[in-house]
Amino acid sequence: MMSPRYRLVIFDFDGTLADSGDWFLSVSDHLAERFKFRKVAADEVESLRGKTSSEVIRHLGIPRWKLPAIGRYTHGLLAQQTDRIALFEGVSALLEQLAASGVRIALVTSNAENNARAILGPANAALIERFECGASLFGKARRYRRVLRKCDIAQHEAISIGDETRDVVAAKKVGICSGAVLWGYANRDVLARLEPDLLFDTPEQVLHHLLGESAALAA
Repeated sequence: MMSPRYRLVIFDFDGTLADSGDWFLSVSDHLAERFKFRKVAADEVESLRGKTSSEVIRHLGIPRWKLPAIGRYTHGLLAQQTDRIALFEGVSALLEQLAASGVRIALVTSNAENNARAILGPANAALIERFECGASLFGKARRYRRVLRKCDIAQHEAISIGDETRDVVAAKKVGICSGAVLWGYANRDVLARLEPDLLFDTPEQVLHHLLGESAALAA
């Protein structure tokens, strides 16, 4: 097995490690009623996956000043229903093999830390060195910089892996490698337009890139 390509991997959570998309859709009408924004029709879901995060917010008519309150409320709902959300297949093996290979792992998410830990489970959560949770929707770049500083990692030694356009934008802003996964919320076309450094179809592909073919085959 070759030496790891990066010393630190910064993961997003929802849509990257956790398969939470259906849960968020299940509460979207309730959120729309409570916070007075446009409901998402069933036939709109796929087209919204082809929009950037900013475009989705504009489409739904959500003022940015409401986003923190919506986030807090949503995470409170989720805290009562974490048993409804599972990790994507292959995520546990991905985290285990990265940690076993000496790669440090951080989590940067707008979700709450208690939600992330509950869904990850104790064994997976123990593999994550640093949790940066509760990031504002467009505040990930600041959190990435904090992770790099706290972990004493240079930009070229880190990679960000997420499923949304805002993850790619934040990584580019900070100057770290941007990896976009295609099993989450945003679709291939919208992610590819932002030109991330890497696109991954499966967690196994992440292992293949970071650790080499032998690690990926063992996933």
